[in-house]
Amino acid sequence: MDHFTPNPANSSPLTPLTFLERAAIAYADSISIRYNRTSFTWSQTHRRCLQLASSLSSLALGTRHVISVLSPNTPQTYELHFAVPMSGAILNNLNTRLDHNTLSVLLRHSESKLVFVHRHSLSLLLRAISTFPPNTPRPFLVLITDDTLAAHPNILDTYDGLLSKGDPGFQWVRPNSEWDPITLNYTSGTTSSPKGVVHSHRSTFLMTLASLVDWSMPKQPIYLWTLPMFHSNGWTFPWGIAAVGGINVCARKINAPTVYRLIESHRVTHMCAAPVVLNMLVTFPKPLNHVVHVLTGGSSPPATILTRAEELGFVVSHGYGMTETCGVMVSCAWRREWNRFPATERARLKARQGVMTVAMTEVDVVEPESGNSVKRDGLTIGEIVVRGACVMLGYLKDESATWQCVKKNGWFYTGDMGVIHEDGYLEIKDRSKDVIISGGENLSSVEVEAVLYTHPAVTEAAVVARPDYYWGETPCAFVRLKEGLERRPSEKEVVEYCRERLPHFMVPKTVVFKEDLPKTSTGKILKHVLRMDAKAMGSLATPLLLPTHPHAVLISRM
Repeated sequence: MDHFTPNPANSSPLTPLTFLERAAIAYADSISIRYNRTSFTWSQTHRRCLQLASSLSSLALGTRHVISVLSPNTPQTYELHFAVPMSGAILNNLNTRLDHNTLSVLLRHSESKLVFVHRHSLSLLLRAISTFPPNTPRPFLVLITDDTLAAHPNILDTYDGLLSKGDPGFQWVRPNSEWDPITLNYTSGTTSSPKGVVHSHRSTFLMTLASLVDWSMPKQPIYLWTLPMFHSNGWTFPWGIAAVGGINVCARKINAPTVYRLIESHRVTHMCAAPVVLNMLVTFPKPLNHVVHVLTGGSSPPATILTRAEELGFVVSHGYGMTETCGVMVSCAWRREWNRFPATERARLKARQGVMTVAMTEVDVVEPESGNSVKRDGLTIGEIVVRGACVMLGYLKDESATWQCVKKNGWFYTGDMGVIHEDGYLEIKDRSKDVIISGGENLSSVEVEAVLYTHPAVTEAAVVARPDYYWGETPCAFVRLKEGLERRPSEKEVVEYCRERLPHFMVPKTVVFKEDLPKTSTGKILKHVLRMDAKAMGSLATPLLLPTHPHAVLISRM
């Protein structure tokens, strides 16, 4: 076939912003957002986003400028996913649970020009800005509030005030290239060395559609926002719900009673939830009167939690992604014949991460040094690597860190360790930094945690390495017990429970009961904090006498 000259009609860049334009026509009078007593239709949401984009442009904010948002899941937060990039600017969702020092670092690193801030986070943000070094430009603030405008020199306007000044007929700024940046997200755990992940219009467009297809999301679902929109832009579902004309049910605070109430009152059909949210729901169970589809991810969900959730009426799907990979890139694609298996076997299969979604090019598990694929035996551990539409443009202002992750023939190295089963399904075993090496044996903290979660008294568990004079490292389990127990198990009983279900070298040698386990804002347990706690305990096995003494012995391995 002869070479074709590119046709101008098919050269318009891909962008998820077109999903809103379509929704305004196809679902014009259908509800787009519900929040307390407030609701909007898709035509109203489209008009409001255009007005806001117009106002931002009139402030000389636009191409390549960063506009930040510090707000919970409100209608305004949802609208900003469209309005900010429609002005040509880059959207930066900030974690509402960060401390003021970290926020200060991120605002300066991103050079944010404007911050939309919810009134409940205003004092936190003002404190963050107050720590800026002298002569450092301060961002202007727009207050998301129903109250009167607060008096402060950096507060420019209220959200509604800025909205009212915009033109609903504004011709929004389309990207010059689909590779233009659309979002900036900071990885969890960011401190003095921020890692800002930049994604393009192209990757966001493709990964949004891939997530809809993979989850088999129907037209006009009723979607409950239990997942923070600041968590990797809500796994692309702000744009995805527009694509299918669904209803966004927003809630500022999430707890078990609120989730169950909203599910019942709005007849919710879909929601995303980190395993910690699933655990919260099964800890305070309330059987559902209709089916609710849940997409979980963020960390490996214990099979026990999956079983309990499905007993309540949730239909759980399992996905895997990272901030660097723009939403769900691997999912546990369900096979019809698996429905014949017992509940425990179904949960075990569903706890695996699965296979690549349709927008991906390749996913593999490789030996980190050689880059060779590991055996598909479900046992040989390697590092998970990916390439395709999902991978970030790079880390903002950090080319070195970008190329440390993208290496060896263009693969992105995730830092997650996993196996490939005979059927081709991937399963995460651990983060590379969380693997425990005991006496030369590599053991997976995730596998030990999975057993701990089956204990009837355990509601949360995390396993990290504790220094050991003889074995190098041994497993140390931090455990939160269920409330209202008639009898609390002892440390020894928990160890014996694990001994009956695990190889001896994987059994926790230390068990620590805690009222709460430290977590990120997205529900991931902060293992680096627990590792420091375990390290502070000192070596478990210590010489009883000097090694040179003829009667020197070591505490034996359990």
